[in-house]
Amino acid sequence: MPKEKGKSGRNPKLNPKTHCIMVHFDDSEWNDFLSMFEESGVYVRSVFLKAHFFGQKFKVLKVDKTMLDYYTKLSDFHAQFRCIGTNYNQVVKELRIYFSEKKAMALLYKLEKCTIDLVKLSREIVELSKDMEAK
Repeated sequence: MPKEKGKSGRNPKLNPKTHCIMVHFDDSEWNDFLSMFEESGVYVRSVFLKAHFFGQKFKVLKVDKTMLDYYTKLSDFHAQFRCIGTNYNQVVKELRIYFSEKKAMALLYKLEKCTIDLVKLSREIVELSKDMEAK
């Protein structure tokens, strides 16, 4: 029976867990249990055991580490592209202010070549992403 709520402390639970069962596994059973537990995606082993024991449904989430790494690096790369776009605008403004028109046009020509290379690279990335998604 839960205690009455006092002036301080934690609120009493409505349905406290009062019974405990201990289970012993040999090495092969333990390895099987751990692999099933990891596939389930449940964060606590006791919750997994109770769900499995009482026949409750649980989802098995399989995470492909290579895809996760790929998307992480792709997101970082995209962030760098945004930074390049911001810097690009700043460079063009500075060229116009501090250089003569002829010198600014020569430097802009070099910048344009680099930009074309970046566009080609981004198209390759999009194609590789489509291939990866298809696989």
